[in-house]
Amino acid sequence: MSLAFLAAVVELLIVLGLMVLVHEFGHFVVAKACGVRVETFAIGFGKRVVGIRRGGTEYQINALPLGGYVKMAGEIPGEEVSNDPGELNNHPRWQRMLIALAGPFSNFVLAFVLMAGVYMVHNEVGEYLSSSAATDYISQGTPAARTGIQTGDTIVRFDNIEDPTWDDVLNHCMLNLNQTVPFSYTHNGQRVNTTFFVDSKGATPDDFSPESLIVLGFVAKEQPTPVKVSSLMPGSPAERAGLQPGDQIERIDALALHSVSTLLAYMQDQKGAPAVLVVLRNGQPLTMPITPELIDAGGSKAYRLGFSPVPPPVKVEKLSFAKSIAASWKFTKVNSMLIKDVVKGMFVGHVSVRSLSGPIGIGQVVHEAAEAPGWTPLIGTMSMISINLGMVNLLPFPILDGGMIFLLLIEGIFRRDLPMQAKEYIYQAAFVCILMFAAFIICNDIIKLHLPILSRLKL
Repeated sequence: MSLAFLAAVVELLIVLGLMVLVHEFGHFVVAKACGVRVETFAIGFGKRVVGIRRGGTEYQINALPLGGYVKMAGEIPGEEVSNDPGELNNHPRWQRMLIALAGPFSNFVLAFVLMAGVYMVHNEVGEYLSSSAATDYISQGTPAARTGIQTGDTIVRFDNIEDPTWDDVLNHCMLNLNQTVPFSYTHNGQRVNTTFFVDSKGATPDDFSPESLIVLGFVAKEQPTPVKVSSLMPGSPAERAGLQPGDQIERIDALALHSVSTLLAYMQDQKGAPAVLVVLRNGQPLTMPITPELIDAGGSKAYRLGFSPVPPPVKVEKLSFAKSIAASWKFTKVNSMLIKDVVKGMFVGHVSVRSLSGPIGIGQVVHEAAEAPGWTPLIGTMSMISINLGMVNLLPFPILDGGMIFLLLIEGIFRRDLPMQAKEYIYQAAFVCILMFAAFIICNDIIKLHLPILSRLKL
């Protein structure tokens, strides 16, 4: 067993453990506030190692350090019902809903606080944003392309700003959504004066970001050097083509690359047609035929090669408290909606369930984030996991918090509790479904590892 594998396991236990512990702490605090008797608040699972009893609650540390749990009186279906006012089911439905909501809410709060701290202390932004607005690629059929600007040209006027940086372009787009502004660029040393319509594409100033410039057709030159490969996805087109970590992708076909965004935009314009990469390996050029693969990407399909790049150069800009709060709110809001898009994509067939990741896949992501320089990648990954944990628990499926809320709403509509035996059957069926789904996800994780033994078994 390698040290890297052990490190990944420990990192996963710590991160998931923290997320689950915060989730359960939310249930605990609100349950106590509502007068529900909390019998146990445990850190970890399995055999009790040490504990202390205070205020009718056993606080304990267990042997398996993976999150924790809260045991409330009367919460388990099938337990003998009594008139004890401390039991969960003897409290008003609105209090039980608050207790159920408290866990996911705590995960959202954790993500929000973590990201607000990052933005205040170590907010990383691309160095290119403060550089001249040199384009690396102009996407076909976009508002930018309709002005006549071409790949490699430089924007020399945007709105009332001469020689703007990409930050200037971004800010003046936000100020002029759905407006036409003066626009000039240099092509082959000649200045071209025209206008540009800032098509919002439904975005608001709060939603606008550097990625929104790509939607408008502007792909910035993010670095002076080629795109460098950091890691490869097993079984991906990049791996099959022979790419290796450390390779520098200088060109795709005749297009020079200085950002992954350029690569993605070009493949999308070419509709995934076979291409040729020019790669520098140890200073020596290599050519590699490659065919992009159409894969699920956050609720939609896009062409990918299947590698992670070395991030472009960044600089640290500490945001004010107010701006940090706004940026963190935007991060939490946007990422909370991703799971909605994924679930919707699965129902309409745009997203395959095989694209979902379980503990192994999450462990890989956490390990990569922990290995990346600085704290920002790891904290950002933790925030994403916390948000996803909160959103998954809000799904209206029995056993999950959202399922409890859903059943309470049904009982509220009919003004009576469902029969206890019916609840037992519902929870038993849900438990079996979740076990089957978990087994599928874990098997899917293992298959995505492309282990040699799996290929021999022809799985």
